[in-house]
Amino acid sequence: MNLTVTVLEIVAPVFLLAGIGFAWVKFGLEYRIQFVTQLAMTLSLPCLIFVSLMQTQIDPAALASLSFASIVSYAIVTVVFLIVVRVLKLEMRTYGAPLIFGNTGNLGLPLALFAFGDVGLSYAIIVFAIMALWSYTFGIWLVAGAGSLGKVLREPLVWATVLGAVFLWQGWETPKFLTNTLELVGQIAIPVMLITLGVAVARLSGRGLVQAVALSLVKLGMCVAIAGGVGRYFALDPTAFGVLVLQVATPVAVTSYLIAEKYGADAQAVAGLVVASTLISVGALPLILAAVL
Repeated sequence: MNLTVTVLEIVAPVFLLAGIGFAWVKFGLEYRIQFVTQLAMTLSLPCLIFVSLMQTQIDPAALASLSFASIVSYAIVTVVFLIVVRVLKLEMRTYGAPLIFGNTGNLGLPLALFAFGDVGLSYAIIVFAIMALWSYTFGIWLVAGAGSLGKVLREPLVWATVLGAVFLWQGWETPKFLTNTLELVGQIAIPVMLITLGVAVARLSGRGLVQAVALSLVKLGMCVAIAGGVGRYFALDPTAFGVLVLQVATPVAVTSYLIAEKYGADAQAVAGLVVASTLISVGALPLILAAVL
């Protein structure tokens, strides 16, 4: 009973905040998702990432282990779903990236924070950063046929991660007034990302939901199995293990829909995956969380 209450206390804020965004749209209120997303991704989230890494008390060796485990997990996930898409004769440009990459930002970061505290958030940022780098290079190439190293190097998220890692490694800290400012800006990120997730889902229309549900269940099962196996192989500590499984198992990211729309893939099919996998996650993530706590 206590475990059930604990899990509900962790996941309830995540889905309640997303529900606020969903209801906001359904009530016909204005929400400029492009502006809010740009604010979060270029300012607030980089501040959150930098400060979290700078202030983390995690052993650098543990962070290194999680980094290697994340790289291996996403490498295996990539190979598995490239094969799945080929075997099922689906269009690679449409289905490849959504099945590989999860919503580690909007959903994974806050879930890790609520479940495991600041330490869990620091771990989750590592997984998120690795996924984001892979998504901005291979993921875009998969959809558009061309990656852009220049785009990766211009991403504030990348530099926030690099600088945060350097400050962690050297034991440096920014002046207190600057740290307080960065913390304040970073605190915007998680609630805004969750509300934006609800807004984005509310604006999507799911097409071919039967296929989308089936693919979402396959994605969930394979990702949990792969992350769990890799986590055990690297002998991660319980918190790092839980964060890795949660992050890799997150549903299809809304950004997959935006990328499909931008580069001419079947955006409506991707929208169906976003809706189906997100709805499935409402029931699945609490079960996963209960298993890893």
